[in-house]
Amino acid sequence: MRQYFNPYNLPTSFPPQHQPQQPGIEAIMTPKPISEPPLPEKSGGKLLNKVAVITGGDSGIGRAVAYAFSKEGADIVIVYLNEHVDAAETKSRIIQLGRKCITIAADISSELNCQHIIQEVICNFGKLDILVNNAAVIFPKNQVENISKCQLELTFSVNVFSCFYLTKAALPYMKPGSSIINTSSIAAFEPYGSAVDYETSKGAIVTFTGALSRNLLPRGIRVNCIAPGETWTPIVPAAFNPDIVASWGTSTPMGRAAQPFEIAPGYVFLASDESSYMTGQTLRIYA
Repeated sequence: MRQYFNPYNLPTSFPPQHQPQQPGIEAIMTPKPISEPPLPEKSGGKLLNKVAVITGGDSGIGRAVAYAFSKEGADIVIVYLNEHVDAAETKSRIIQLGRKCITIAADISSELNCQHIIQEVICNFGKLDILVNNAAVIFPKNQVENISKCQLELTFSVNVFSCFYLTKAALPYMKPGSSIINTSSIAAFEPYGSAVDYETSKGAIVTFTGALSRNLLPRGIRVNCIAPGETWTPIVPAAFNPDIVASWGTSTPMGRAAQPFEIAPGYVFLASDESSYMTGQTLRIYA
């Protein structure tokens, strides 16, 4: 029988049985449903001693994920472009939380740079358990005719191609039980039409997640995705005009933008054994 990922050696078939009443009695089932993880909860955190690489981890959602992972016992690799002050602050906090952290400044639109990133991770930690493809750029244009070939290529190089590059470089070091988490966006499902290249790239990430999950399932590597809604991060004032920034998130049902810490628990869930039966899924975190 085909079986790809079963870390707890859970049942894969059940003996024929029938109960003449509903909703049924668990006490007479064979075998009984398993209501608690077969292994005891790890003391020290859900991600104890795992190594996580987070692109765009210097700030925004990436920073919040780095902090959340650290609090669950993971060591962190922050990959960023050139935001050195933000990266240093993030690293300082992770060390304060008692975990190891290195920062790597690199342009992830280059496949060679992505290969160097993973090599540096292995040189420093000797392993890689979690890859979070989170970094992105957005250049709003109200008319699609104004999206230049250069902008289109840059958007996809950073938002989509880097996911391929880093995944390819990381796979030789990832073992069964490892996790890849990609960051999409509400824009993949509810596009505004004001940044067609960005919105399309985020849709591509959802499809990439589903396809990659099927491809890697025989290796025991799970691949999932987070699609955040309007969240207060540095990309907002960097990409949009002041009027849009001033009203960011106010049109949502919540009436406000999310804060990065409200998005981060989804990443912890997908990185941990708690989501052992999830792969190829996109977790939408927005109102």
